[in-house]
Amino acid sequence: MAAWQDITRGVVFPWHCDQYGHMNSRWYPHFFDDAGFNLWSVVGCSQAAMVEAGYNVVVARIEVDYLHEMAAGSLFKITGGFIRVGNKSATHFLRMYNPDTGVLCATQESVEVFFDPKTRTSREMPDDVRQTLAASVVSVDDE
Repeated sequence: MAAWQDITRGVVFPWHCDQYGHMNSRWYPHFFDDAGFNLWSVVGCSQAAMVEAGYNVVVARIEVDYLHEMAAGSLFKITGGFIRVGNKSATHFLRMYNPDTGVLCATQESVEVFFDPKTRTSREMPDDVRQTLAASVVSVDDE
């Protein structure tokens, strides 16, 4: 199994918070989405190279679990990795931690499908990408 990757870091600002004083649920997917874009490059699959080759990936499913609240001023760190690689899709799992406390605050599992923008349909994953992703697969039970 490969190692989990440190994908992105940030801070919770007051405008991310709701009337209860914690980061509103709408912001978690926002930060996870940014991390998801970066994950591809971190494991060796350039987004720019995919677009240049005439394909990209689109989100087919997202599942977020909110585990612990985050207040304004809290730092966050998102780690991630691919957990499944198929013929036309790949699934990645992201974890948002408070790096000051080590508390796991949220997780997101996403299925992304390889997509041909000209035909607007799914397509097979190129073999070189499949090999790169397969070499980076992690276990959800690890980290």
